[in-house]
Order: sequence, then structure tokens, then C-alpha cells
Amino acid sequence: MQTPPDRDVHLLEAPDIVLVGSGIMSATLGVMLKRLDPRLRIQVVEATKDLASEASDGWNNAGTGHAGLCEISYTPSRDSDGRVPIGRALRIFEQFEQSKQFWGSVSVDGMVGAPSDFIHAVPHVCFVKGSENVDFLRARHAAMAEHHFFGGMTFTTDPSTIHQRAPLVMEGREPGPVAATTGDGTEVDYGLLARRLCGWLAEQEQCGIAAGWKVTRLQRGAGEWHLSLRCSASGEERQQRAKFVFVGAGGGSLPLLQSTGLAEVEGLGGFPIGGQWLVCDAPSICARHDSKVYGLTPPSSPSLGAGHLDVRRLNGQRQLLFGPFASWTTRFLKQGHWSDLPLSIHGGNLGALLQTAARNLPLVKYLITQGLKSREHRMAAVREFYPNARLEDWRLVQAGVRVQAIKRADRGQLSFSTEVFSSADRSIAAMLGASPGASVAVNIALEVVQNCLPQLLGCSEGLERMRRMIPTFDQDLKQPASLPLFERTHREAAERLQLHPSA
Repeated sequence: MQTPPDRDVHLLEAPDIVLVGSGIMSATLGVMLKRLDPRLRIQVVEATKDLASEASDGWNNAGTGHAGLCEISYTPSRDSDGRVPIGRALRIFEQFEQSKQFWGSVSVDGMVGAPSDFIHAVPHVCFVKGSENVDFLRARHAAMAEHHFFGGMTFTTDPSTIHQRAPLVMEGREPGPVAATTGDGTEVDYGLLARRLCGWLAEQEQCGIAAGWKVTRLQRGAGEWHLSLRCSASGEERQQRAKFVFVGAGGGSLPLLQSTGLAEVEGLGGFPIGGQWLVCDAPSICARHDSKVYGLTPPSSPSLGAGHLDVRRLNGQRQLLFGPFASWTTRFLKQGHWSDLPLSIHGGNLGALLQTAARNLPLVKYLITQGLKSREHRMAAVREFYPNARLEDWRLVQAGVRVQAIKRADRGQLSFSTEVFSSADRSIAAMLGASPGASVAVNIALEVVQNCLPQLLGCSEGLERMRRMIPTFDQDLKQPASLPLFERTHREAAERLQLHPSA
């Protein structure tokens, strides 16, 4: 419930598990493992003095509880018969249900304080304009509304109805065809949640949180990993041994994986993408927008998702954020170094990187030009969502960096998805990729347990403990026969997290 009371050196002697990074991914996995087996000795190592200060921090991500409700990038096109495939949206919705179940569990057990500190019910709106786009959104809604996950989603082409839900979106807009869908979604402060989870972990026996210590190298030993650590403040170096390592260091994961010398890492590379937000703090404006509004990806934005207009609650204040605006960077972390990308290139991944660059030249050009855009040019993008937006009400802030993994097998194709890497012997794992990222951290932690530490679920006690955290972890909620189970667990999670949909 608190942040760790002692942030100085707290390095365990030969822990069972080392989690590199203190963001939402490592924090989730650490808590899940400790609750599965309280005897586990777990070490968290964080390079910065502040926990969860990179990709998980509220200012470095959109804070969307990705559930496939409003993100058209998860349902981007129609089939030849005119229907919109919704398979990816269904998978992400189900994975986010697992996240809510887990957060509800740690909330009722008093581990993370009041859920209203880190999660809020926020309508997820998808807004489009123009006859062709209206037809597409209608087809998307028709496909989604057939499934019980999205039964409560509404569709309208009535401007006055859209105005009631998102007044800023409609005021000052030129007449023309418009449409919107609305679903009950969430906004999440993943940074605060990660710090609360780490705080609980730090209070448990045989657990340690070492902030300000950077893992510089990972070497495979006889049945264990040898970690080289350096104090970020003093330069002091130490060694640590562990049976299992999870690398949840965001963009910093790639260099660490490369240091392992594992054959399966040989062709792995990284493509970093920076980001920026336009932020509005004006109370009179922020009070009039209480939703996350997504739209279509502009044709000029290759391979990247569209900007969106979001209500956020960060540091106890209400803001509006628009973006993210992508930009070119060679850093793998917001607090990284310009040399991160060049130093990650070697003979094993050079071919894959060159192939990716060749196939994605429009994207590279787009990222470079985006970083050079004026504030007025960025405001033009805001006005697509908020026609009356004024330049003087907005300020530009830096967002986090996302690093998309590049593999030889992808042949230069960037997918911008999230996946789990694990070694052949299952002694090390890492999260790679970007979207949906933090929203599916619980599902990723579950995948790590099932693939790398299956012994924790090999007994009835372990299975029961997992079911207390994630009641549907071994169920398929997508199936029609699962409707009663879905309705019950969905309602339970909402009650535990005190989520009350807006009227």
C-alpha cells in the first residue's frame, strides 16, 4: 500500500527470482508470484531512484484500459463480405478482464489502497466523420454488438446525442455525417498502481526492492543467472545470482537480453519511437470532457495508431491530453542515451534492422518530420477532435519511448504488438513490444508463470491461489456458454474496483 520504506541498498543473497525494472509488468509478476508461493525470495532491481518512472508513469502513456472498445487499430478493415473481423478486440477485452480481476483481488485484500486512486470509469468513445467512415463504424458496431463482451456498446449518428457524451468534440464542428460508438471503459494510472504493488512486495519477507541499481549484464551459469549490478549514484558494482530472471525494463530490455549471449536473441533488434502530448490544464475546459475519444488513423500516419483526446487524472489533478505525437529518437528510454540504438546494432541483427528500415522508410520519414512540427501544426490535429481548441490553452510535454522488437522472422514487418520472449530453457523471460502493453500486464504475467514456472500451478493449492487472483484464468470467456461466468466476474471486478459507469 505504501512505496517501499527503504529505497537504499536492499539486495538479497541469491534470490529465487530477479525482476529487472519496477514498472507495472515487473510489479504485477512479482506480486502474482509471491501470492502463489509466499516462500519465494524475490528481488526487484530498478535503475532509477524513483519506481515506475519510465513507460508505466502516468505522463508517459495514455492511461487507457485497453479493452478493444474504441481502438479502431484493433479492427482496422473489413473482410471481402463487408464484415469487420473483431478477433483481436475480443482477445484484448478478455485479457483486460483478467487485469481487472487481479486488481480487484489486490484491492479487497488491502494491498494497494483505494482503487479510486488508480482506476476510474471513463466512457470509451470512437468518433468518425464522413459518409464512408460512418458506414465503416456502423459495420464495426454491428459485428461487435453481436458478442456479449460488447453488448452494452451504443452507436449513433445523431450529432446532439454525441454532443451529450462529448460536447467539446461537436461544438464548432462543420455540418456533415458523423457517428460515434460508446462503451463503458476505464482510465488507469499504471505508474501509481505499480508503485503500490512494489510497496506491498517490499513489506513481504524475503523480498527486496533495490532502487538506483542498474543491471548491466546477464550471464548464464550452471543452473542460474549471474547478474552484474552498478549503483547509479556511486558507481559501486555488485554481483547477484538467481534461478529465474524476468526483464521488465521497457526499452532497456533489449540491451540486457543481448548481453545474455543466448542464440535465440541473436537476430533481435529494436525500433524506438518517441512521443509527445499536448496537455490542457484549464479547469473550465477539463470539466467539460469526461471520456477517451479515439478516431481513425490518418493516412499520413503509417503503421501508428491515431491520436486521441483523453481525460486524465494525474497527481490528483484533472487534465486533457491529446496525442501521442510520434517522433524519431535513438533512445530506448525517456531517460536513456542517444547511443542506445547504435550500440544495440551488431552483425546478428544488422540485416533485420536494414530490412526493417527499407520496408518502413515512410514511417521513418514520418517520425522525423513529426518531431519538427510546430505547435500550431499539432493544434490542427487537436481540432480534428476539438474544433474550438485554442493554442494558448495547451502545452507540449514529452511522453515515454516505446521500443518495438524486430526479429529476423518478421522480414522487416513492424507489428506494434506486445509479446513475451522466453529462452529455450525457460530460465529467463521478457516483455517486448508496445500496444496494448500495460493493460494486459496481468495476462502476460500469467503467461510467464504458465510457460516458465509451471510448477507453481502444478498443485491444487497453486491453482486455487491463482483462481483467487484471476477467477477465469483457465476459462475462455469468449465462448457463448461462458456468458453467465463473464457477467458474474465482470460485475464482481467492477464492484471491487468501485467502477461506476458515467450516466
